Amino acid sequence: MPKIKLAENTVQLIKDICKEFENKESELINVLHQVQSKLGYLPAEVQEVIAKELKTSVAKVYGVVTFYSFFTMIPQGENPISICMGTACYVRGAEQVLNEFKRQLKVEVGESTEDGKFSINCLRCVGACGLAPVVTVGEKVYGRVAPTDVKKIIAEYKNH
Repeated sequence: MPKIKLAENTVQLIKDICKEFENKESELINVLHQVQSKLGYLPAEVQEVIAKELKTSVAKVYGVVTFYSFFTMIPQGENPISICMGTACYVRGAEQVLNEFKRQLKVEVGESTEDGKFSINCLRCVGACGLAPVVTVGEKVYGRVAPTDVKKIIAEYKNH
């Protein structure tokens, strides 16, 4: 991916967030959460600023970002859709649900719709196995989702 130049106000926002957590390396996960909530994702250039401010290595920051599934280095849609592909969800039809989201939104996993409204990703486990298959849209959790529910779920967010 080509390197992007961060706007000065973006760099300042990152520095301010790091300062809120006293520039402590032990607060890395909290800093990453705050920055991602403001910017939507954590590209390499953002990780570099965080590493510098927390006086840690870029490798450590990158390792945390890539280890936890809730962090992303790819821009997300306004309404990020995640389909759980853990064992319980998969066995109960998560793949068919995923395929229906891809068909209706005309995007693949890891992509966003042209209008930026939706993006699709897969998770390994949401921790709600009794509700399998599980889909999340942002913070909202949908349980026992069938392919026939996909159109209704998308419609909830279409005009927001």
